[in-house]
Amino acid sequence: MTINDLADKVGLSPTPCLRRVKRLQHDGVIKSYAAHVDQEAIGLPVSVFVNVTLMRQVESELQAFEAAVAACPEVMECYLMTGTSDYLLRIVAADLFAYERFLKSILTQIPGIANIQSSFALRQVVHRSALPVSGM
Repeated sequence: MTINDLADKVGLSPTPCLRRVKRLQHDGVIKSYAAHVDQEAIGLPVSVFVNVTLMRQVESELQAFEAAVAACPEVMECYLMTGTSDYLLRIVAADLFAYERFLKSILTQIPGIANIQSSFALRQVVHRSALPVSGM
């Protein structure tokens, strides 16, 4: 959306609107801009949600695991969790065989993992990138 379109939408003139956008960027509220690419269109239709449990939950092992998965381009998201597993990952792959290769050659090779459970997404029902800030 252009600054003019945004200014019209929020009821400001373009110059103060641009100033506010730049302030939001400077303050870290707006982190980045991105294009939403269709996974299927680029040959990565498979999404796998992976629960990972570590052998020990000490800071050094958490950091080592996080660094290892951050280096994997297949890992789209990684969350430190509460509950029965330590991490939840979202992995993308071309097919079941590609995920198996990733699992065997990369994920299972990370030291300190006690358990891995994979769940395959059948289809995406809801995906939002806009936060619900309308009432703020």
